[in-house]
Amino acid sequence: MADLATDRDAIRHLLASYTYSGDRGRIADLAACFADDGTLEFPGATACGPDQIVAALTAGPANPQRTFVRHHVTNPLIEVDGNQATARSYFTVYSNNGPDHAGTYNDRLVRTAQGWRFAHRQVRIDWQRNDSLFRPMVTR
Repeated sequence: MADLATDRDAIRHLLASYTYSGDRGRIADLAACFADDGTLEFPGATACGPDQIVAALTAGPANPQRTFVRHHVTNPLIEVDGNQATARSYFTVYSNNGPDHAGTYNDRLVRTAQGWRFAHRQVRIDWQRNDSLFRPMVTR
């Protein structure tokens, strides 16, 4: 079994892999960050398993004005308990018009044969700019 520092580093790598994949439009790679029965819950949708996650994230047209996307994830608070873990992080999304929306990721993670994967990721939106290049999302 890996030590705590190694597990936390591997989980931070997973958080970054999800972000880089999404920002580059590599949705299948983003979905591969989830366990086979992992769930992505975001405003307006819940998808279980990589195939449903890909379908949920590619449904509907993308805004053609949005050609630049960067997620900035900060302050990951990671707690490891054997083969399970939790993480909570802040994020801010930048697009062509600057800061676009911000919120939190609430994660449950599981160690798999492939490494750490999301068992459940909840995306909560705290703020979205009025002229967002993303669809309107419910904020809390």
